[in-house]
Amino acid sequence: MASVQASLDHSKIEQRFEEFLRQQNLKMTPQRRRIFDKAFEVHEHFSVERMYEWLKAEEGPAVSRAPVYRTLEVLERGGFIAAVATGRGEVVYEHVLGHEHHDHMVCRVCGKIAEFQDKEIEALQRQNAARLGFIMTGHMLRLSGVCSDCTARLRDEGRLEEVLRELGS
Repeated sequence: MASVQASLDHSKIEQRFEEFLRQQNLKMTPQRRRIFDKAFEVHEHFSVERMYEWLKAEEGPAVSRAPVYRTLEVLERGGFIAAVATGRGEVVYEHVLGHEHHDHMVCRVCGKIAEFQDKEIEALQRQNAARLGFIMTGHMLRLSGVCSDCTARLRDEGRLEEVLRELGS
């Protein structure tokens, strides 16, 4: 399914979103269009606040935080974007249609997110689902820990073990 999604272009994704909005009895407002376009224009993880800052800095119909929150919720509910919890009390988003499936490693110190793909992990997940009679329709794997930059810095500061204890390692 990921390879099918990777071949979708922006206009097809937009058509799907407009159809999803109709099914939800919602309209494609100028504000929703701006949020949708920006979500699929960027190729990085973004928070609600970051999306709001981007839109505020650009010309176009005015958008307040409330429509950003609501539209990102609608995009997530429709499977157009996915939320990634950083483990630091923040949620970031990324668009998933038009991209190959991948998983995440999230640094609990700085919040950096590294994406990775591993065919063996994917196969093990499918095998376990089949073994349990579970029909898997999707998944999101998030590994949390400490990135190499923070590990090096904390080790230099002599605080690595302390921070790992605080994080529950």
